[in-house]
Amino acid sequence: MSEVNQSSLPEPASSSSEPAPAGADGRPLSDDSAALPEHTTSTGAAGETSETVPPAGLPLPDAEQVAGAPDAQQTSQAPAYAPGKKSQALWTSSAQSLLMTIVIAVFVITFVVQAFQIPSESMERTLLVGDYLLVDKLHYGPPGIWDFLMPYRPIRRGDIIVFRYPVKPSDHFVKRVIGLPGDRVHLERKRVYVNGKPLTEPYVRVRRGSIEDFRDNFPAEPGLYNDVTASWFLQMRTLVRDGELVVPANSYFVLGDNRDNSLDSRYWGLVPRENVIGRPLLIYWSAKAVGGADSAEAAPQDGKLSSLRPVFERWLGIRWRRMLRLVE
Repeated sequence: MSEVNQSSLPEPASSSSEPAPAGADGRPLSDDSAALPEHTTSTGAAGETSETVPPAGLPLPDAEQVAGAPDAQQTSQAPAYAPGKKSQALWTSSAQSLLMTIVIAVFVITFVVQAFQIPSESMERTLLVGDYLLVDKLHYGPPGIWDFLMPYRPIRRGDIIVFRYPVKPSDHFVKRVIGLPGDRVHLERKRVYVNGKPLTEPYVRVRRGSIEDFRDNFPAEPGLYNDVTASWFLQMRTLVRDGELVVPANSYFVLGDNRDNSLDSRYWGLVPRENVIGRPLLIYWSAKAVGGADSAEAAPQDGKLSSLRPVFERWLGIRWRRMLRLVE
Protein backbone atom coordinates (compact mmCIF):
# COMPACT_ATOMS: atom_id res chain seq x y z
CA MET A 1 0.00 0.00 0.00
CA SER A 2 1.29 3.39 -0.92
CA GLU A 3 2.15 5.63 1.94
CA VAL A 4 1.59 9.36 1.95
CA ASN A 5 4.44 11.40 3.47
CA GLN A 6 4.05 15.04 4.35
CA SER A 7 7.11 17.34 4.79
CA SER A 8 7.07 20.86 6.19
CA LEU A 9 8.68 23.76 4.37
CA PRO A 10 11.40 25.90 5.99
CA GLU A 11 10.12 28.81 7.99
CA PRO A 12 10.02 32.07 6.01
CA ALA A 13 13.07 34.33 6.34
CA SER A 14 12.96 36.85 9.15
CA SER A 15 15.25 39.37 7.46
CA SER A 16 14.57 41.25 4.27
CA SER A 17 18.27 41.22 3.43
CA GLU A 18 18.19 37.65 2.31
CA PRO A 19 17.99 37.11 -1.43
CA ALA A 20 14.54 36.73 -2.94
CA PRO A 21 13.46 33.14 -3.64
CA ALA A 22 14.26 31.91 -7.08
CA GLY A 23 12.25 29.65 -9.27
CA ALA A 24 13.35 26.38 -10.79
CA ASP A 25 14.91 28.22 -13.74
CA GLY A 26 17.01 30.43 -11.47
CA ARG A 27 15.01 33.61 -12.05
CA PRO A 28 13.61 35.42 -9.03
CA LEU A 29 9.94 35.05 -8.32
CA SER A 30 7.62 38.01 -8.26
CA ASP A 31 5.91 39.12 -5.11
CA ASP A 32 2.58 37.63 -6.25
CA SER A 33 4.17 34.29 -7.01
CA ALA A 34 5.98 34.21 -3.67
CA ALA A 35 2.75 34.93 -1.82
CA LEU A 36 0.96 31.94 -3.33
CA PRO A 37 0.86 28.84 -1.15
CA GLU A 38 2.96 26.03 -2.40
CA HIS A 39 1.20 22.73 -3.02
CA THR A 40 3.07 20.12 -4.98
CA THR A 41 2.91 16.38 -5.28
CA SER A 42 5.73 14.13 -6.46
CA THR A 43 5.93 10.41 -7.06
CA GLY A 44 9.05 8.46 -6.20
CA ALA A 45 10.56 5.59 -8.06
CA ALA A 46 8.99 3.04 -5.75
CA GLY A 47 5.56 4.48 -6.32
CA GLU A 48 5.61 6.44 -3.08
CA THR A 49 3.87 9.77 -3.14
CA SER A 50 5.07 12.80 -1.18
CA GLU A 51 2.99 15.91 -0.83
CA THR A 52 4.14 19.33 0.20
CA VAL A 53 1.56 21.37 2.09
CA PRO A 54 1.57 25.10 2.65
CA PRO A 55 3.00 26.33 5.93
CA ALA A 56 0.82 26.97 8.94
CA GLY A 57 -1.12 30.17 8.92
CA LEU A 58 -1.75 30.23 5.21
CA PRO A 59 -5.26 29.48 3.84
CA LEU A 60 -5.84 25.95 2.68
CA PRO A 61 -7.16 25.21 -0.81
CA ASP A 62 -10.85 24.42 -1.32
CA ALA A 63 -12.03 20.87 -0.63
CA GLU A 64 -12.95 20.36 -4.26
CA GLN A 65 -9.41 21.33 -5.33
CA VAL A 66 -7.86 18.96 -2.75
CA ALA A 67 -10.19 16.16 -3.87
CA GLY A 68 -9.15 16.77 -7.43
CA ALA A 69 -11.00 17.49 -10.63
CA PRO A 70 -11.53 13.85 -11.63
CA ASP A 71 -13.74 13.16 -8.58
CA ALA A 72 -15.81 16.27 -9.21
CA GLN A 73 -16.25 15.28 -12.81
CA GLN A 74 -17.29 11.80 -11.79
CA THR A 75 -19.89 13.25 -9.42
CA SER A 76 -21.32 15.53 -12.08
CA GLN A 77 -21.60 12.66 -14.54
CA ALA A 78 -23.44 10.25 -12.15
CA PRO A 79 -26.43 8.71 -13.98
CA ALA A 80 -29.78 10.22 -12.99
CA TYR A 81 -33.24 8.49 -13.22
CA ALA A 82 -34.57 9.51 -16.62
CA PRO A 83 -38.18 10.81 -16.64
CA GLY A 84 -38.78 8.97 -19.90
CA LYS A 85 -38.12 5.59 -18.30
CA LYS A 86 -40.50 6.41 -15.46
CA SER A 87 -43.27 7.32 -17.91
CA GLN A 88 -42.65 4.14 -19.89
CA ALA A 89 -42.87 2.00 -16.75
CA LEU A 90 -46.10 3.72 -15.72
CA TRP A 91 -47.60 3.23 -19.18
CA THR A 92 -46.63 -0.46 -19.17
CA SER A 93 -48.21 -1.01 -15.76
CA SER A 94 -51.43 0.74 -16.84
CA ALA A 95 -51.60 -1.31 -20.04
CA GLN A 96 -51.20 -4.55 -18.08
CA SER A 97 -53.99 -3.53 -15.68
CA LEU A 98 -56.28 -2.62 -18.56
CA LEU A 99 -55.57 -5.90 -20.35
CA MET A 100 -56.29 -7.89 -17.20
CA THR A 101 -59.58 -6.01 -16.72
CA ILE A 102 -60.61 -6.77 -20.31
CA VAL A 103 -59.76 -10.47 -19.91
CA ILE A 104 -61.81 -10.72 -16.70
CA ALA A 105 -64.74 -8.85 -18.29
CA VAL A 106 -64.71 -11.13 -21.35
CA PHE A 107 -64.63 -14.21 -19.12
CA VAL A 108 -67.53 -12.95 -16.99
CA ILE A 109 -69.65 -11.99 -20.01
CA THR A 110 -68.91 -15.29 -21.75
CA PHE A 111 -69.44 -17.70 -18.88
CA VAL A 112 -71.09 -15.99 -15.88
CA VAL A 113 -73.44 -13.03 -16.43
CA GLN A 114 -74.43 -10.73 -19.27
CA ALA A 115 -76.45 -7.52 -19.40
CA PHE A 116 -79.56 -7.15 -21.58
CA GLN A 117 -82.23 -4.51 -22.11
CA ILE A 118 -85.94 -5.17 -22.57
CA PRO A 119 -87.05 -3.47 -25.82
CA SER A 120 -90.66 -4.67 -26.17
CA GLU A 121 -93.88 -5.15 -24.17
CA SER A 122 -94.18 -8.91 -24.65
CA MET A 123 -93.30 -9.71 -20.99
CA GLU A 124 -95.33 -7.03 -19.21
CA ARG A 125 -96.11 -6.96 -16.26
CA THR A 126 -93.11 -9.03 -15.28
CA LEU A 127 -90.57 -7.15 -17.38
CA LEU A 128 -91.12 -3.64 -18.69
CA VAL A 129 -89.69 -1.75 -21.61
CA GLY A 130 -86.53 -0.06 -20.33
CA ASP A 131 -85.63 -2.71 -17.76
CA TYR A 132 -81.94 -3.60 -17.72
CA LEU A 133 -81.21 -7.17 -16.69
CA LEU A 134 -78.28 -9.24 -15.52
CA VAL A 135 -78.69 -12.72 -16.98
CA ASP A 136 -77.31 -15.73 -15.12
CA LYS A 137 -75.55 -17.87 -17.73
CA LEU A 138 -74.50 -20.62 -15.31
CA HIS A 139 -78.00 -21.53 -14.16
CA TYR A 140 -78.78 -23.94 -16.98
CA GLY A 141 -75.33 -25.40 -17.50
CA PRO A 142 -75.03 -28.78 -19.22
CA PRO A 143 -75.20 -31.83 -16.95
CA GLY A 144 -71.92 -33.45 -16.02
CA ILE A 145 -69.52 -34.38 -13.24
CA TRP A 146 -69.53 -30.79 -11.91
CA ASP A 147 -73.21 -30.81 -10.94
CA PHE A 148 -72.41 -31.19 -7.24
CA LEU A 149 -70.20 -28.06 -7.32
CA MET A 150 -71.99 -25.75 -9.76
CA PRO A 151 -75.55 -24.40 -9.30
CA TYR A 152 -76.83 -26.15 -12.43
CA ARG A 153 -80.42 -27.27 -12.73
CA PRO A 154 -82.67 -28.27 -15.64
CA ILE A 155 -85.13 -25.89 -17.26
CA ARG A 156 -88.53 -26.06 -15.59
CA ARG A 157 -92.03 -25.07 -16.62
CA GLY A 158 -92.65 -21.44 -15.64
CA ASP A 159 -88.99 -20.37 -15.90
CA ILE A 160 -88.16 -17.13 -17.71
CA ILE A 161 -85.32 -17.71 -20.14
CA VAL A 162 -83.16 -15.61 -22.45
CA PHE A 163 -82.37 -17.32 -25.75
CA ARG A 164 -81.16 -16.74 -29.27
CA TYR A 165 -84.09 -16.18 -31.60
CA PRO A 166 -84.35 -19.33 -33.78
CA VAL A 167 -85.30 -17.35 -36.87
CA LYS A 168 -82.39 -14.88 -36.43
CA PRO A 169 -79.85 -16.17 -33.89
CA SER A 170 -78.08 -12.81 -33.62
CA ASP A 171 -81.18 -11.46 -31.80
CA HIS A 172 -82.00 -12.32 -28.19
CA PHE A 173 -85.49 -12.95 -26.85
CA VAL A 174 -86.88 -13.39 -23.35
CA LYS A 175 -90.00 -15.53 -22.76
CA ARG A 176 -91.56 -17.87 -20.23
CA VAL A 177 -91.28 -21.64 -20.63
CA ILE A 178 -94.69 -23.30 -20.96
CA GLY A 179 -94.02 -26.67 -22.57
CA LEU A 180 -91.14 -29.04 -21.81
CA PRO A 181 -90.01 -31.90 -24.09
CA GLY A 182 -92.85 -34.42 -24.35
CA ASP A 183 -95.57 -32.02 -23.06
CA ARG A 184 -98.87 -31.60 -24.90
CA VAL A 185 -99.87 -27.94 -25.15
CA HIS A 186 -102.92 -26.10 -26.39
CA LEU A 187 -104.81 -22.86 -25.68
CA GLU A 188 -108.56 -22.54 -25.26
CA ARG A 189 -110.00 -19.02 -25.14
CA LYS A 190 -106.67 -17.63 -23.86
CA ARG A 191 -106.34 -20.31 -21.19
CA VAL A 192 -103.24 -22.53 -21.44
CA TYR A 193 -103.54 -26.30 -20.96
CA VAL A 194 -100.53 -28.60 -20.52
CA ASN A 195 -101.09 -32.34 -20.61
CA GLY A 196 -104.82 -31.74 -20.30
CA LYS A 197 -104.61 -29.53 -17.18
CA PRO A 198 -105.06 -25.75 -17.08
CA LEU A 199 -102.11 -23.71 -15.84
CA THR A 200 -102.43 -21.18 -13.04
CA GLU A 201 -100.73 -18.05 -14.39
CA PRO A 202 -101.08 -15.01 -12.12
CA TYR A 203 -98.41 -13.19 -14.15
CA VAL A 204 -100.39 -13.22 -17.43
CA ARG A 205 -101.80 -10.03 -18.91
CA VAL A 206 -104.71 -10.42 -21.37
CA ARG A 207 -107.42 -8.24 -22.84
CA ARG A 208 -110.91 -9.39 -22.06
CA GLY A 209 -113.47 -9.74 -24.81
CA SER A 210 -110.93 -9.90 -27.64
CA ILE A 211 -110.63 -13.36 -29.18
CA GLU A 212 -108.53 -14.35 -32.20
CA ASP A 213 -108.88 -17.93 -33.24
CA PHE A 214 -105.24 -18.85 -33.87
CA ARG A 215 -103.75 -16.71 -31.09
CA ASP A 216 -106.24 -17.66 -28.36
CA ASN A 217 -107.18 -21.21 -29.48
CA PHE A 218 -103.76 -22.50 -30.50
CA PRO A 219 -103.02 -24.71 -32.44
CA ALA A 220 -105.99 -23.82 -34.58
CA GLU A 221 -105.45 -23.71 -38.32
CA PRO A 222 -103.48 -20.50 -38.94
CA GLY A 223 -104.61 -20.12 -42.55
CA LEU A 224 -102.95 -17.04 -43.97
CA TYR A 225 -102.05 -15.48 -40.62
CA ASN A 226 -99.41 -12.91 -41.43
CA ASP A 227 -97.09 -13.40 -38.42
CA VAL A 228 -96.61 -17.18 -38.73
CA THR A 229 -93.33 -18.10 -40.40
CA ALA A 230 -93.48 -20.50 -43.34
CA SER A 231 -91.10 -23.01 -41.79
CA TRP A 232 -93.11 -23.19 -38.57
CA PHE A 233 -96.36 -23.50 -40.49
CA LEU A 234 -95.02 -26.68 -42.10
CA GLN A 235 -93.38 -28.10 -38.97
CA MET A 236 -96.39 -27.45 -36.74
CA ARG A 237 -98.56 -29.75 -38.85
CA THR A 238 -96.26 -32.67 -38.04
CA LEU A 239 -96.36 -32.01 -34.28
CA VAL A 240 -100.12 -31.64 -33.70
CA ARG A 241 -101.90 -34.67 -32.22
CA ASP A 242 -105.64 -34.54 -31.34
CA GLY A 243 -105.69 -30.75 -31.26
CA GLU A 244 -102.56 -30.48 -29.07
CA LEU A 245 -98.97 -29.59 -29.90
CA VAL A 246 -96.50 -32.25 -28.74
CA VAL A 247 -93.16 -30.64 -27.82
CA PRO A 248 -90.26 -32.65 -29.33
CA ALA A 249 -87.06 -33.61 -27.50
CA ASN A 250 -84.49 -30.90 -26.72
CA SER A 251 -87.03 -28.15 -27.45
CA TYR A 252 -89.23 -25.79 -25.45
CA PHE A 253 -92.55 -24.08 -26.09
CA VAL A 254 -92.45 -20.48 -24.81
CA LEU A 255 -94.99 -17.66 -24.48
CA GLY A 256 -94.87 -14.02 -23.46
CA ASP A 257 -96.65 -12.88 -20.30
CA ASN A 258 -98.38 -10.14 -22.30
CA ARG A 259 -100.23 -12.90 -24.08
CA ASP A 260 -102.16 -10.70 -26.55
CA ASN A 261 -99.08 -8.74 -27.64
CA SER A 262 -96.29 -11.28 -27.94
CA LEU A 263 -94.59 -12.96 -30.88
CA ASP A 264 -93.65 -16.33 -29.39
CA SER A 265 -93.74 -20.06 -30.09
CA ARG A 266 -97.22 -19.76 -31.56
CA TYR A 267 -95.82 -17.78 -34.49
CA TRP A 268 -92.21 -18.85 -35.11
CA GLY A 269 -91.83 -22.23 -33.39
CA LEU A 270 -89.91 -23.95 -30.62
CA VAL A 271 -86.69 -22.97 -28.83
CA PRO A 272 -83.86 -25.51 -29.23
CA ARG A 273 -81.97 -26.33 -26.05
CA GLU A 274 -78.68 -25.08 -27.49
CA ASN A 275 -80.21 -21.63 -28.05
CA VAL A 276 -80.86 -21.07 -24.34
CA ILE A 277 -78.41 -18.55 -22.81
CA GLY A 278 -79.64 -18.31 -19.23
CA ARG A 279 -82.28 -16.82 -17.00
CA PRO A 280 -82.82 -13.18 -15.95
CA LEU A 281 -81.43 -12.76 -12.45
CA LEU A 282 -81.73 -9.10 -11.48
CA ILE A 283 -83.14 -5.79 -12.71
CA TYR A 284 -80.21 -3.47 -12.03
CA TRP A 285 -81.69 -0.40 -13.76
CA SER A 286 -85.11 0.60 -15.05
CA ALA A 287 -86.19 3.75 -16.83
CA LYS A 288 -88.98 4.71 -19.16
CA ALA A 289 -89.01 7.33 -21.87
CA VAL A 290 -89.11 10.87 -20.50
CA GLY A 291 -92.72 12.01 -20.42
CA GLY A 292 -93.99 8.55 -21.40
CA ALA A 293 -96.69 6.63 -19.58
CA ASP A 294 -95.93 3.43 -17.71
CA SER A 295 -98.84 1.12 -18.45
CA ALA A 296 -97.70 -1.55 -15.99
CA GLU A 297 -97.15 0.71 -13.00
CA ALA A 298 -99.46 3.72 -13.01
CA ALA A 299 -98.95 5.74 -9.82
CA PRO A 300 -102.12 6.99 -8.12
CA GLN A 301 -102.73 10.71 -8.48
CA ASP A 302 -103.90 11.75 -5.02
CA GLY A 303 -102.57 15.31 -5.18
CA LYS A 304 -100.30 14.90 -2.13
CA LEU A 305 -96.72 16.12 -2.08
CA SER A 306 -95.52 13.29 0.11
CA SER A 307 -92.28 12.56 -1.73
CA LEU A 308 -90.11 13.68 -4.64
CA ARG A 309 -90.09 10.24 -6.23
CA PRO A 310 -92.99 10.99 -8.63
CA VAL A 311 -91.09 14.07 -9.80
CA PHE A 312 -88.02 12.01 -10.64
CA GLU A 313 -90.14 9.32 -12.29
CA ARG A 314 -91.99 11.90 -14.38
CA TRP A 315 -88.98 13.99 -15.42
CA LEU A 316 -86.19 11.45 -15.56
CA GLY A 317 -88.19 8.29 -16.20
CA ILE A 318 -86.44 6.36 -13.42
CA ARG A 319 -88.41 3.54 -11.81
CA TRP A 320 -86.87 3.48 -8.35
CA ARG A 321 -89.11 0.67 -7.12
CA ARG A 322 -87.75 -1.72 -9.73
CA MET A 323 -84.08 -1.15 -8.93
CA LEU A 324 -82.23 -4.31 -7.79
CA ARG A 325 -85.36 -6.42 -8.03
CA LEU A 326 -85.00 -10.15 -8.52
CA VAL A 327 -86.79 -11.53 -11.58
CA GLU A 328 -89.30 -14.24 -10.75
